[in-house]
Amino acid sequence: MTHIIVKLWPGRFEQQRTRLAQEIVKDVVAIAKCEEKSVSVAIEEIKPEDWAEKVYRPDILNSPEKLYKEPG
Repeated sequence: MTHIIVKLWPGRFEQQRTRLAQEIVKDVVAIAKCEEKSVSVAIEEIKPEDWAEKVYRPDILNSPEKLYKEPG
């Protein structure tokens, strides 16, 4: 099983979020060699003013061992 959480700023249309999830699933299936039915994707919109507290500090700054691509 694979569950992916995408955190991004608000402002994308529903169609964009749906396409993003579909493309992530396609890549996970191809690279991880798993079935599509075992992949789920959640999208969390985080306000820019909350980004540092809710994403940057806990997920990026304080968890470098989990980060495979740094911002920038």
